[in-house]
Amino acid sequence: MNIYVDFDDCLCETGRAFSRLAADMFGINIPYESMRFFNLQQAFNLTDEQYDRLLIKGHDPEMLLSFEEAPGASKVINEWLRQGHHVSVITGRPYSSYEPSRAWLDNHGLQDVKVYFLDKYGRENFMKNSSFSLKLDDFFQMKFDYAVEDSPLAFRFFDHLPDLRVMVFDRPWNRTAKLPGSNYRRCPDWETIRAAVEERKCR
Repeated sequence: MNIYVDFDDCLCETGRAFSRLAADMFGINIPYESMRFFNLQQAFNLTDEQYDRLLIKGHDPEMLLSFEEAPGASKVINEWLRQGHHVSVITGRPYSSYEPSRAWLDNHGLQDVKVYFLDKYGRENFMKNSSFSLKLDDFFQMKFDYAVEDSPLAFRFFDHLPDLRVMVFDRPWNRTAKLPGSNYRRCPDWETIRAAVEERKCR
């Protein structure tokens, strides 16, 4: 079984960290539960200059390494690995963040997980000249049985996989999004994700 897992806000609590960062940098107090947009510029109502500064600071290696793990993520993923499944982290982070991203995974017991950097969002900001390690054409050749994703903007990357089961990690910015089909299931935590995958396997 091949499993796709998004990095930010699936493996780690990125939104919570950026909420604190926006408050520290700009005095903009938007609590995590009030973040209604996946796009951070919209979520915090930032100017272009503020948005660039926020993302630069948020992608600082020390900052990336400080993100807290989403409770239960490494436990469930390592359970899948022990069962012989393949887990690939597909992140929209730029490839320049490889070293701290790899170190974060290793520090959280996920040494056996592969990580790929895909330009999911084409952000027109400081990352517009960034490089990514996985090309779209190559991504569309990859096959997955399950996916764990929080961003509605990323759902389009699953259109070529009609049998894919998508576990939508419940976050404030995706709660009003219409899920594309019956193969999408909203999950509040990693234990629910684990149970949903196990339930499907047993059918």
